[in-house]
This record gives sequence, C-alpha cells and structure tokens, in this order.
Amino acid sequence: MSDKSLAIIWYSYTGGSRQLAEAARDGAKEVADVTVRFLPAEDAQADDLLSADGYIFACPENLAAIAGVMKAFFDRTYYEVLGQIEARPYAALICAGSDGENAQRQLERIATGWRLKRVADTIIVNVHAQTKEEILSEKNILPDELAKARELGATLAAGLEMGVF
Repeated sequence: MSDKSLAIIWYSYTGGSRQLAEAARDGAKEVADVTVRFLPAEDAQADDLLSADGYIFACPENLAAIAGVMKAFFDRTYYEVLGQIEARPYAALICAGSDGENAQRQLERIATGWRLKRVADTIIVNVHAQTKEEILSEKNILPDELAKARELGATLAAGLEMGVF
C-alpha cells in the first residue's frame, strides 16, 4: 500500500451525503494505491487530519449552513491542526434540498483558514426537497451524481498517488 492517504470525512442524516461519500471512497479505492480512510464526522479527530495527505469533506446543507455535526467536527479540530496541514489538497461534496451555496461558502472558508488547496470544484447535489416529508425522507442520489462523486474520489486519490497535489 502507498504511503499516501486520503481521509473522507462525512456526515449524513438522510443518506444523501453518505451515498456521495461512499461513491467518492469507491472511486478512490478503484484507481489509486492510496490508503482511503472513511470517517464519520462525529468520530473524526485532529489526528485523522494530521495523518492524511488529502481530504474529501461531504455533508448536507441544513438551514442554509453546513450541517451541525460537520460544523462540530470543524470546531473540534480547527485549532488543533492550524498551521500543520497547509497546502494539502481537498475537495467537497454537499447534498442540498434547494441551494447548497452557503454551505459551500462556509466549508471553503474553513478550508481557506487551514490554507488547504482546493483541487476540484465543490460538487453540490440538489435533491429538491421542499416539504417536511421530502426533507426528512431517506435520499436516493441519482446515478449521474454518484458518478461525479466517484470521479472526484478517483481524481483526488490519483493526484495524491502521482504526487501532483
């Protein structure tokens, strides 16, 4: 196994972000000789960030913000790793009911504070959930959206393996 590692840190309440994170994980594992760590945000710690060479963050947008569990991960780890992970590559996946752009801005701002290098555009998957029932129901991400997430994982892992990032 390679000495390079990719941490996929994710949170999902209704399954959409989990499906995107799983697709990214599967893409990363198919393409490259890179250790892939699949970490729920509630379990991920500063050491997980310090030991990884690159990151994919996946979360839903809740109430026009990154989901609270993902925000708690960033709050818990931010100062612990500040100044120690600069220039590492990252990408992000956001599952949103209608927009996702504010969650994207928040996540990218946190990554900017860490001085991470965004190596791909953030992917926002809009599931068009507008009613209480739609919002709370288990999500089913469409195959073309899952393919984009899989490609993102493959791209990040291959870039790490080749030393491009």
